[in-house]
Amino acid sequence: MPTLLFTHPACLDHDTGDYHPECSDRLRAVLQALEGEEFMMLHREAAPRATTEQLLRAHTMEHLDFVRDNLPNPGEQAHLDPDTVISAGSYEAALRSAGAAIAAVDAVAKRECRNAFCAVRPPGHHAESNGVMGFCLFNNVAVGALHAQAVHSLKRVAVFDIDVHHGNGTQDIFFNNPDLYYASTHQDETFPGTGFITETGIANNILNVPLPAGSGSEPWRKAVVETIIPGIIAFKPDLIMLSAGFDAHASDPMAHMRLTTDDFSWVTEKMVNLARDICGNRLVSVLEGGYDLRALAVSCAAHVRALMGF
Repeated sequence: MPTLLFTHPACLDHDTGDYHPECSDRLRAVLQALEGEEFMMLHREAAPRATTEQLLRAHTMEHLDFVRDNLPNPGEQAHLDPDTVISAGSYEAALRSAGAAIAAVDAVAKRECRNAFCAVRPPGHHAESNGVMGFCLFNNVAVGALHAQAVHSLKRVAVFDIDVHHGNGTQDIFFNNPDLYYASTHQDETFPGTGFITETGIANNILNVPLPAGSGSEPWRKAVVETIIPGIIAFKPDLIMLSAGFDAHASDPMAHMRLTTDDFSWVTEKMVNLARDICGNRLVSVLEGGYDLRALAVSCAAHVRALMGF
């Protein structure tokens, strides 16, 4: 079975203005990196729009209204908070980003693909049930996870967040649901100031592994092998999702971890094998952070290459 890539041109129309790190060039760099001959067998699909019903599984109606009602005029930007900027095209982009996660879950659940990667923006893992944050409007992985439960009877869903920043939004949405599991490796004492080991959820369904600034491959891989993977195995998920942020790369300007491109290939292989062994190959990956364009491009290419089994 193939690996599917979900994306949409509307994600480029989320215009955050000059000099904002979460810019359209991020997605352009990713898609360009996936145009090579080695990715000819990567099946590509247009991301649909998420419906209001689908979004409301993770968010409140007040949250949706807040984003939609604050859209600026074409050619302008508006700040929803000091970090989160929107434009006239942002709501459509956010619908497509969440819709990509939903469509990827559908495809994996129906055995239409081996696994799937969602190359979309805006990212999502900081968006809480009733709040935007950290460049994120809707929580794409949470919307996808809750869709898996509601539509495909995939009762237990695990998300592993490899972004350098803690996914406070995903944790917020998962915290009181024992059938949702959130595991995160992230840089300690950085934005958004959450992700402590003591944050464990209603049923030990939250697993945080904060690592000191400057941590490189060895401590991170040790955390994945000794803590993250055993935690996911013990949870016994029916579906694994990845919040695939690449800003823990040593070249990324937004934090201070020291991972390499090989680390992202390695962890992807680990997750592909884990999904094969414990949940029937059901694996969906959704793009989160990554702000050095070259590091993001090569890391995403390595990630997708590993999803494809190369």
